[in-house]
Amino acid sequence: MNKYIEKILSARVYDVAAETPLDEAPLLSRRLGGGRVLLKREDLQSVFSFKLRGAYNKIWNLPDRETLEGVVAASAGNHAQGVALAAGRLGLKAIIVMPQTTPRIKVDAVEALGATAVLRGDAYDDAYMHALEVEEEKGYPFIHPYDDPDTIAGQGTIGMEICRQHANPLHAVFVPVGGGGLIGGVAAYMKYLRPDTKIIGVEPEDAACMHASLARGRRVQLDQVGIFADGVAVRKPGREPFRLARRYVDEIVLVTTDEICAAIKDIFDDTRTLAEPAGALGVAGMKRYVEREGPVADAMIAILSGANINLDRLRHVAERAELGERREVLLAATIPERPGSFRRFCHALGRRSITEFNYRYGGADDAHVFVGVRTDGGTHERERILSELQEAGYQTVDMTDNEMAKLHIRHLVGGHGNGLANERLFRFEFPERPGALQNFLDRMGRGWNISLFHYRNHGSAYGRVLAGMQVPPGDEEQLAEFLAELGYVWLEETDNPAYQAFLA
Repeated sequence: MNKYIEKILSARVYDVAAETPLDEAPLLSRRLGGGRVLLKREDLQSVFSFKLRGAYNKIWNLPDRETLEGVVAASAGNHAQGVALAAGRLGLKAIIVMPQTTPRIKVDAVEALGATAVLRGDAYDDAYMHALEVEEEKGYPFIHPYDDPDTIAGQGTIGMEICRQHANPLHAVFVPVGGGGLIGGVAAYMKYLRPDTKIIGVEPEDAACMHASLARGRRVQLDQVGIFADGVAVRKPGREPFRLARRYVDEIVLVTTDEICAAIKDIFDDTRTLAEPAGALGVAGMKRYVEREGPVADAMIAILSGANINLDRLRHVAERAELGERREVLLAATIPERPGSFRRFCHALGRRSITEFNYRYGGADDAHVFVGVRTDGGTHERERILSELQEAGYQTVDMTDNEMAKLHIRHLVGGHGNGLANERLFRFEFPERPGALQNFLDRMGRGWNISLFHYRNHGSAYGRVLAGMQVPPGDEEQLAEFLAELGYVWLEETDNPAYQAFLA
């Protein structure tokens, strides 16, 4: 710990970084019902992220910096901008390898800072492997985004600033976690000066490498990671950050994509700033923590780590924010197919606002409807709606947490495949890059009839396909080979209740 305290206190970051403010979040404070909620505004840095701190400190401390020609780095975007800025200030070239799924706004920003951006792979680890090849070819030192003491010390200056800016009792600091450099530096410093303050990391449920590693007592490499929060899409935490996290981090909280979207909205409501998904993790984790533990009296701080978000990704954020807040319930219900049924169904819902209502004639007796209902955000309200509808005689299924229903079915209600034999339904995810969809379609040409196909783009993060195929008996082995060769994330949805109600 003493080594890191010295390194953080002497870190060379303020040549390029600002001491960012600790801003009040009054709306969040009132909603969480306890002490003050504060936001550490790293989105206000010149590159809209904290990453320039560690990048500059690392490059400054290179032993042969004055004779170097350049440096190389791998990054999903924010570290890339930090390295590009730092290298430019110190008169060095920079080659940055970025995943092909990186939002365009980050690629453009790197190139605007004078660095060369090279796109390789679908996630950070793919970019990292190519960057090591460039390191060997060019002889440029590799600037690691998180697994390096100098990088960690640079990020740790955020903890130093928090301790200086907030002298009053502090319950917890919520820190976004990717590879672990930020939380490692913040935890090492704050546990030295403020040992009673909890240091709580926050990861997406589909990219929780640090959580899995701490649970097993060793570093774990995930097979796959979700890339909605692209800034933390890391499959394995760094060796040094993991060591620090085991000693100084109190816990890791996991949050859903919907909860991240809701946190982006919360931050916007309080600051009029659009945080990127990874940047909003701290707020999402704080809300999950308070939901579990109840209101706390002392202040809590969330590190708002970045604001590099593509505008087109806001479509997804806006669509899912209400679900993340539990302010909308999605239901599939069966109602009689006769005049007045919709009116009577709405009457059973009371005076609640209906946000969505979809159905299509499916037979002489019954109609299957897909309904969105606005709620007050409480769990009890959701349960009460379901209970009241069931008491009124409606067969109802809660679809609020059904991923396929939220992504696809709400847009496809009524597409019953009457008379289709041997239909199998699959959901696929693949990196959103040129040629990805064409590759998917080409590989699907196995002679099976495509009975359903639905594709949606989600803000340049990843493509999603819902596909129905008529696979004759006896083709099971061929189907398994096709799915294995395809190489995309897939899940069979043939038994999904949303499919059975609306498409089968």
